[in-house]
Amino acid sequence: MRIAWAITGAGHLLEESVKLLEKISQKHEVTVFLSGAGEDVLKMYGLYNKITNITGGRYRELTTDQTQKYGYPITGRLSLGKYDILIVSPTTANTVAKIVYGISDTLVTNAVAQAGKGHVKTIIIPVDFELEDVDTILPAKIELNKCQKCQICPPTQQCPNNAIIQNQEIDLQKCIGCGVCEKLCQYNAITSGKIITIHMRPIDIENTRKLEKMPNITVHKQPTEILKYIK
Repeated sequence: MRIAWAITGAGHLLEESVKLLEKISQKHEVTVFLSGAGEDVLKMYGLYNKITNITGGRYRELTTDQTQKYGYPITGRLSLGKYDILIVSPTTANTVAKIVYGISDTLVTNAVAQAGKGHVKTIIIPVDFELEDVDTILPAKIELNKCQKCQICPPTQQCPNNAIIQNQEIDLQKCIGCGVCEKLCQYNAITSGKIITIHMRPIDIENTRKLEKMPNITVHKQPTEILKYIK
């Protein structure tokens, strides 16, 4: 199959989506579409290199908001029916809202719009699916209650991207999720993979219900459900 897979800026369900994408790309041609936030979040969670490792060659490209703006010419393939399926996983509440109200001002929302015009089946995995509490994983952060405010801070000195503001916070725009800082802090003040609970907003759940009613779009709760559409 020839598959277009879009990733937006959600941390929730991101690792599961990337693992499934890696598996599918072993047997199928996959073009990856990244929103600007999707690109940033993949780097924060240390997953960006996994995406670059599975791309290379026509219909196995990595394309981003930055490289495609503002015309998003690659989405024309979807309107021409060049792909068998478009997958958007994970999908933020912001992207869902734009799709529901017909706004296509990003690479991913434009891809969904063009898929509709080209009768390309679209599978969307929203992170805001039901009105419930959801456990999600955070990228790297400094636990200020554990930080000893060392005058010489090894994590700060050896961070490859200079992403650590000493004794204060991690600049997630620079962080690439490499884990070097976590290993170097002797006080365990830097953590990654911490689980927190977030509550879904009613307006986002309402938009997901509207998304389910749109033609040519199928909505699922978990990335694993995508497999039933892959031949």
